[in-house]
Amino acid sequence: MPAPSAPRRVAAVAVAGLAPLALTTLAAAPASAHGSMGDPVSRVSQCHAEGPENPKSDACKAAVAAGGTQALYDWNGIRIGNAAGKHQELIPDGKLCSANDPAFKGMDLARADWPATGVSSGSYTFKYRVTAPHKGAFKVYITKPGYDPAKPLGWGDLDLSAPVATATDPAASGGFYTFSGTLPERSGKHLLYAVWQRSDSPEAFYSCSDVSFGAPPAEAVAATARRPATPPAVTPRTPPPRPPRPPLPPRSRSRPRPTGRRSSTTATATRTRRRRRTRPTRRHRTRPPTRPPKPPRPVSPTRSRPPARVPGTSPRPAGTAARPTSRSVAPPPWPSARPCCSRPCAGGR
Repeated sequence: MPAPSAPRRVAAVAVAGLAPLALTTLAAAPASAHGSMGDPVSRVSQCHAEGPENPKSDACKAAVAAGGTQALYDWNGIRIGNAAGKHQELIPDGKLCSANDPAFKGMDLARADWPATGVSSGSYTFKYRVTAPHKGAFKVYITKPGYDPAKPLGWGDLDLSAPVATATDPAASGGFYTFSGTLPERSGKHLLYAVWQRSDSPEAFYSCSDVSFGAPPAEAVAATARRPATPPAVTPRTPPPRPPRPPLPPRSRSRPRPTGRRSSTTATATRTRRRRRTRPTRRHRTRPPTRPPKPPRPVSPTRSRPPARVPGTSPRPAGTAARPTSRSVAPPPWPSARPCCSRPCAGGR
């Protein structure tokens, strides 16, 4: 086998030297998805729970029509890789829920019918759904009084001076970061804006959760959407007593004559049954009358055969009695008293 040329050796060495650098670069690259608010449920998590291909709520249907279904499959990927705390500089007004990512533009729709979690003023336990734990700080902001959900969300709509919850490096348990906060006095629909800024990377994650003050407290809307609806209680209904049946008329032995045309098969079967019914059984058969005894046969006289004539002799003279012979021919049998057929045979036999 010939030795490789000089240019080929140089290329092989260059590729071998770049391989560790490429692996180092891939390992340092941040992951593309890590988490989103689970309670109160975020908009993207709610639409993902309803089903990306066939969402139930009108708001999620409009989000799919605006940005497609891939955004719902990537529910934990609303992020900015190089945020480094510069959230207001990188995200313009009206793009807060999508973090200015065109793939999630359906989350920025200004609608008053987004599914909301029922909350009340006071302490609240937040649960942030995480798929890759990292060290970092959480901050949750709430909209100011007079917020209109039918208008695009801007930074000026949030009470940035008083976050309702803050947490640094909370412990992840069961796939959730759990931390406590306090909700202020509000009424009607509002929005909670969560920011998770990693401390080991400039990457940050964002989520929008719609809440409703004054509504009865409930679990996350995503869990409620997955639970089947409780069927209404059904009161068993007792049926009224049935009236007694009238007595049946006595059964007649004669069968009613069928009306209409019958097929040949049915007619044949009917004739066969009738023939079997009318045919007398052995018990009911009558014996024929006793036949009279046969009369005795009359005895016929024995007829003797004339003697054999010897050639050259003269015939027997007249008046000479015939010599008896031991051989005699029996007469034919007389016919029986009963004819053999309906008419007499020829010759009286």
